[in-house]
Amino acid sequence: MDVSFELPEGATLAVLGPNGAGKTTLLRLLSTLLRPSSGAVEVLGASLPEDAWRVRGRIGVVAHEPLLYRELSAQENLEYYRGLYGVERSRVQELLDAVGIGAARRSPLRELSRGMVQRVSIARAVLHRPQLLLLDEAFSHLDPAAVELVRPLIGPGSATRVITSHDARTAVAEADRVLGLRAGHAVLDAAAADADERTIAGLYR
Repeated sequence: MDVSFELPEGATLAVLGPNGAGKTTLLRLLSTLLRPSSGAVEVLGASLPEDAWRVRGRIGVVAHEPLLYRELSAQENLEYYRGLYGVERSRVQELLDAVGIGAARRSPLRELSRGMVQRVSIARAVLHRPQLLLLDEAFSHLDPAAVELVRPLIGPGSATRVITSHDARTAVAEADRVLGLRAGHAVLDAAAADADERTIAGLYR
C-alpha cells in the first residue's frame, strides 16, 4: 500500500474508497493481523510488527467477520474474551444490556440473526475499553434503532477511531480527517471539513 498519515489521539479518520481500494487491508495492518511488506507502521507508540504484543490489548476491532464463536452464546463469548483481557465480570452484563441482546444472550450465536451477532461483535470490540477502535463497516446488518443503540459505544468520542463505511456522507460527518483510497494508493488526504461531496463522489468513479 502507498499510504501515509498521522492521527492525533481522540480523532476519527474516515477511510473511503470503492471495493478493492484497500480499506480493509489498511485496518488489518493497523490491527496487527497483517504484517506490512514494506514501510513503517506505528500504532499507539508501538512499531509494527515488532512491538505488536504491546498494543493488541489496547485495540478494539469490528471486522467483516464477527470474531466470535458460533457455538457459544453471546454471554459465553464475552466471558471468554473477558478472561483474556482481565476485565471485571460486571462489564459483560453492562455491555449485553447496552447492545440490547436481552434473553437472546444465552442462545448460541448460530441461532441469532446477523444483526444480533453484529451487536455482540461490537460489545466484544469495546469490552476491554480500547484506546483505538478500528471499525470496518461497523453498522452493517443493523437497523436504524440498533445503530442508535450501539453508537454511544463506538461513536465519536468513544476512542481514537479509524472507520470505513459505504455511507460516505455519515462517515465524513463523524470524522476529523478523510483518507481516500484507490487500488491501495492514497488519492485524498484532507480535513473532513474540506472534503466536499464532489470530492468524495470522485473516489468512486
